[in-house]
Amino acid sequence: MAHAIWTGAISFGLVTIPVKLYSAIREHELHFKYLHRKDEGRIRYERVCSVCGEKVPWNEIARGFEVQKGDYVILDDEDFAKASPESTQSVDIVEFVDLEEIDPVLFDVPYYLEPEKRGRHAYALLRDTLASTGKVGIARVVMRTREHLSALKPRGPALVIEMMHWADEVVAPTDLEFPEPTVKLSQPELKMATALVESMTTRFDPGQFEDHYRDQLMHLIEARAQGKPAPRGKARPRAATNVVDLVDVLQKSLASARKASHKPHGRRHRAA
Repeated sequence: MAHAIWTGAISFGLVTIPVKLYSAIREHELHFKYLHRKDEGRIRYERVCSVCGEKVPWNEIARGFEVQKGDYVILDDEDFAKASPESTQSVDIVEFVDLEEIDPVLFDVPYYLEPEKRGRHAYALLRDTLASTGKVGIARVVMRTREHLSALKPRGPALVIEMMHWADEVVAPTDLEFPEPTVKLSQPELKMATALVESMTTRFDPGQFEDHYRDQLMHLIEARAQGKPAPRGKARPRAATNVVDLVDVLQKSLASARKASHKPHGRRHRAA
């Protein structure tokens, strides 16, 4: 049974819905330990002072913020406690907005909100209202002493709260170069590119994609654990498309996509 990360309530207007919060994702990332290659001993990291060169115990370690090169402001636990937001155990909805108005780059980590028995009716009312109006609730919530901006969304029978980045955390691509909107594209290019996109268009099913890199790595680990050699494929980088031959490349891609569409669909893999 899943363990509730947080217990509190959804609050908007005078409505309060008691809920429990659960993680909506399960990471499958492989974790490795650093070892001494010669004897497989674990590599440990020591806390050594850069000034005196001595090992430092935890009770002598402080957290400092560098205000300028080599100049620090040191904070203790009491300072952090003063700055911590009040833990209200509440998802406080401050406004409702259209989902399409939110830049997807702002979304971060999703969680499920499960209602307590006494709050199921109000929970269903909020869920169905959001679903029918296409709105999401923008809320503030405190988790682990940090205040988060979040979005409350309907997902099937559930309400999902998705933690969001603050606006000033999103980096604007000011130092990057992109094609100008005035770049001239020929009609044959646009026609072929549109046909290729349409020929590859299907209903999205995330279950059809697997982490190919993780699977290959697990096969290698299992083979090594059994004392067997594991064959490793060599990645072959694709050559960049020659702009001069772009229409020809699109034509060949379209023909290949149409040919593939007549074959039975196999499981597709997501590269790492």
